[in-house]
Amino acid sequence: MDPSVVLGNLMTPPVLFFLLGMAATLVRSDLEIPQPITKALSLYLLFSIGLHGGAELAMAGLSTALVSTLVVAMGFSCLVPVGIFFYLRKRHGVADAAAIAATYGSISAVTFLTATNFIESRDMEWSGYMVAAMALMESPAILASVALARAFGARGPESDGGGGDGHGARGIFGEAFLNGPVFLLIGALVIGILTGKEGWEKVEPFAGAPFSGVLCLFLLDMGLIAARRLTALKRAGLRLGLFAVVVPLVNAALGIAAAYALGLEQGDALLLTVLAASASYIAVPAAVRITLPDANPSLFLPMSLAVTFPFNVALGIPLYAAVIEALWPPIT
Repeated sequence: MDPSVVLGNLMTPPVLFFLLGMAATLVRSDLEIPQPITKALSLYLLFSIGLHGGAELAMAGLSTALVSTLVVAMGFSCLVPVGIFFYLRKRHGVADAAAIAATYGSISAVTFLTATNFIESRDMEWSGYMVAAMALMESPAILASVALARAFGARGPESDGGGGDGHGARGIFGEAFLNGPVFLLIGALVIGILTGKEGWEKVEPFAGAPFSGVLCLFLLDMGLIAARRLTALKRAGLRLGLFAVVVPLVNAALGIAAAYALGLEQGDALLLTVLAASASYIAVPAAVRITLPDANPSLFLPMSLAVTFPFNVALGIPLYAAVIEALWPPIT
C-alpha cells in the first residue's frame, strides 16, 4: 500500500488543522474557539451536506442501488451494536457495554464530512443518497443498544416505561431522532430533495463554496477537544484504547465487502466504509445520558473522540481509499 496516499491526506488543510488543535492542547496553548461559534460551524456543515445530498438525491432518482445501499447501511447500524455488546458485557458490565455498542454502531457526521472533502479533492464521484444513509445510520444503533441493556437488566431512568417526564420510550426516540444535529440533517436533506438542482444552485455560493474553510475551523476545535480526552482514556486502560482502533478496522473491512457486493462506485464505497468504521460522539452521549444513567462517559466518549475519530481522519480514510482503489476496477 502506497504510503504517499496516507501522507497525502495528512497534508490536507482539514487534517492539519485538526492536528494543530491537538498540538495546541498538548503544549498548553490558550487557543480556544468559543462554544457558540463551534455550534454554528457544526450547524453550517450539517446544513450544507444535507442540502447538497438532497439535491443530488433528487437528481439521481429512486434506484435499486439506492434502496440496497440504505438497507445495508441500516443493517450495519442494527447489527454492529449486538456483536460489540455481547463481547464487552461480561468484562465491562451491561450499561457500559451498551453505551460503547451504541457509540460504534452509530456514526460520526464529521468523519463523513471529512471523507466527502477527501473524495472531492481527488475528483471522485459520490451519490447524494449516501447522505440519506448517514442520516438513517444515526439512530438504530442507539435503539438497539438500549433495548439490549434493558433486556439484560440495566437500570433505566426512574420513569422508564412512558412516564410524563419524557424519559421513557418516548424519550429514547426523541433523543435518537429529534436531537438538533440529526433533525437539521434530515430536514436539510428533505429540503434538498424538494428543491432539487435549481434550489441548490441558488444557495451554493453560501452552502458550497465556504464548506472546506468552515470544516477546517471545526476540525481545529475538534482537535482541541480530542487531546483533552486522552487523559481520561489513559485511566480506562490500554485494552479499550486498542479496541477503539481495531473495531473501526473490522467494521471498515465489512463495509468494503458490502460495498463490493453492492457494486458501488469507488466514492460511494469509501463513504459506506467510513460510515461503518466511524463512531458517534454527539448523538449517542446525548441519548445515553438519559437512557443509560449508569454508563460511564469517561469510557465511551474518549474512545470515540480521542482515538477513533483522529485515527479515521488522519489514517483511516486514506487507508480505506487505498484498499478500495486496489480492489475496484480502474476508473476509465
